[in-house]
Amino acid sequence: MPALIGDSSGTVFGRSKATNELKLRCTEFDENGNVTLVNGEFKKSELMTKYGLLPRDLRKIDSSLLPSILVRPSAILVNLLHLRVLIKHNRVLVFDAYGSTDSYTQSVFMYDLEGKLTQKEVTRAITGGGLPYEFRALEAVLISVTSGLEGEFEGIREPVVRVLRELEEDIDRDKLRHLLVYSKKLGTFEQKARLVRDAIDSILEEDEDLSGMYLSEQVQGQVRNEEDHTEIEMLLESYHKVCDEIVQNSGNLVSNIRNTEEIIKAILDANRNSLMLLDLKFSIGTLGIGSGAFVAALYGMNLKNFIEESDIGFWGISGLSAVMAGIVCIYGLQKLRKVQRVSMWGEQGHINRGNWRNVDALPGEGRADRVKRPKEERGLGGASQGAIVKSAKH
Repeated sequence: MPALIGDSSGTVFGRSKATNELKLRCTEFDENGNVTLVNGEFKKSELMTKYGLLPRDLRKIDSSLLPSILVRPSAILVNLLHLRVLIKHNRVLVFDAYGSTDSYTQSVFMYDLEGKLTQKEVTRAITGGGLPYEFRALEAVLISVTSGLEGEFEGIREPVVRVLRELEEDIDRDKLRHLLVYSKKLGTFEQKARLVRDAIDSILEEDEDLSGMYLSEQVQGQVRNEEDHTEIEMLLESYHKVCDEIVQNSGNLVSNIRNTEEIIKAILDANRNSLMLLDLKFSIGTLGIGSGAFVAALYGMNLKNFIEESDIGFWGISGLSAVMAGIVCIYGLQKLRKVQRVSMWGEQGHINRGNWRNVDALPGEGRADRVKRPKEERGLGGASQGAIVKSAKH
């Protein structure tokens, strides 16, 4: 009885494992560019057995979000942005990314791939040019990726340039909020384009992988030297330059945003300083008026001060209050003006040291003297060097 229970449980677990095994949906193209399978579902084990892959290879296509180009003995695995493709010497499998928002771009890629794969090998033999099957499929992938990057960059660049141009005329809160949103999108795009460029760059640095991408020759039994990969190297370098140009343009746009943000911060700081300065001026004026009013308040008390009957008492006290208020205001504004002066040497640097550029200036030396002094020093230096040379000769 325990054995039967164990067998039945093992069968149940085996069925559940087989049922829950992940499947990949893909579209298959044959050697003539015809679609032989649309949205076909394959188990991972079936794909590994049929195409000689390892579980880590399918993991790059199924779950990895980092762009990569993997070269295996009989296949090329490409995971770039919205495309996940397995390329054989006579087969191409385009895996569908579940939840992808780039269905239009992927549909355009399907038509482009079908058009490139329909180029017969006979045409290549007659014209003496063209690319083998696997290279045409890889080129279609790179064209779709670079076109998608260029279109996405143009969609981000135009609103960013417009907002930057508007901020030059008027600094508005809504514009700053839009600039923040576009800056985040541009940063994400730059990182994406940089990863694609690095993926192509990493495959260009490996001679063994480049020579291993000639799948058709491997099937025919031709052995290629590791350093003989000019054809595929030129193909990858051309699209690497396109990706690098996109990365550079996006980097320049990010730099423009950073510079604009720094300038806006400087302008806002200057405006805040102006408001603080205005507030200080009002405070100094209020202090002066208050000091004058203090004298008037002393005489406003109901106490005998022996000048109530004087004819000049009102005018004298009023004049004294006005003079005191003026003295306080003038003294406060002078102190404020000294605080406003900013120099490299501190508050008293302009009195003791002069301009910060004239560090080597001697006391009492003018600008003309400073200009002549290096020439004289050079002349003395040349003379001393000449004397040393003459003494060495003797």
